[in-house]
Amino acid sequence: MAANSLMDVIGGTPAVWLDRMVAARGLEGRILAKLDYLNPGFSKKDRAARGIIEAAEADGELAPGQTVVELTSGNMGTGLAIVCGLKGYPFVAVMSRGNSVERARMMAALGAEVVLVDQLPGSVPGQVSGGDLAEVDRVAREIVTARGAFRADQFHHAGNTRAHYETTGPEMWADSDRSLTAFVDFAGSGGTYAGTVRALKARSPDLRGYVVEPEGAEALAGRSVLSPDHPIQGGGYAISVLEFLKTCPVDGYLSVSGAAARDAARALAREEGIFGGFSAGANAAAALELLAGPERGGVIGIVICDSGLKYLSTDLWGLD
Repeated sequence: MAANSLMDVIGGTPAVWLDRMVAARGLEGRILAKLDYLNPGFSKKDRAARGIIEAAEADGELAPGQTVVELTSGNMGTGLAIVCGLKGYPFVAVMSRGNSVERARMMAALGAEVVLVDQLPGSVPGQVSGGDLAEVDRVAREIVTARGAFRADQFHHAGNTRAHYETTGPEMWADSDRSLTAFVDFAGSGGTYAGTVRALKARSPDLRGYVVEPEGAEALAGRSVLSPDHPIQGGGYAISVLEFLKTCPVDGYLSVSGAAARDAARALAREEGIFGGFSAGANAAAALELLAGPERGGVIGIVICDSGLKYLSTDLWGLD
């Protein structure tokens, strides 16, 4: 049956077992990959975008026709461009120039007004630091004030994590035939991890949840930040406290280097036919590390956060 709106096909994405990758490395256990890059905006953020806007409508935070503004690395902005466009809200995406150009072009094509913010002096294109993100946040706040806009505020709005609690977690549990023993996720806003792990632990209290950060920027794990710049776009901003993780159970922290995330993303494409982005590679690399260590023989859930199509201008898909 055909859907009445693209809104109706957000979520409900398929999931696949990464048995080829696991077997090729001689590991015991299984990894279940939730293919959220198959959402309409090619990322998991479509779920959060719909969740935030619908919650804001229900609570009266968002008035008919009001402008919506949000900072983004590109994925949340794409989801909001779709949701706001379908619902009739003007949308302004504020993004660092350090993010891949494909993301800005996609948001603009979907009707968003895209405001690009220069990186701080010394920053590396393709590597957005916490300082760069703070500058994007400053510009977003100015636009909200100037236009009397609604700030989607993905780092704090409950609609973000609630969307994953109500959809991603239950879907993954069913997809795995109720067999998951662990869940691991690269931390951006923390909304996916917090909502999903709460839903999974409600069904299996012994399930363990792990948060992934970039090597050298493990602020959430309480370590010194030695290298805030890294290529894993969409997270790892060396922020020591994320609102959604304050009261959320975390059983362990892992770090993944940019090179390891890149290698795992390429392996996902070659070995499993999954064309994901940097953070998908980080999740896969972390899950493989867990199967080689504390989760040996277990069943680990991960999310393929976004599409590799959003990184064609980066070195993720080099021809070397």
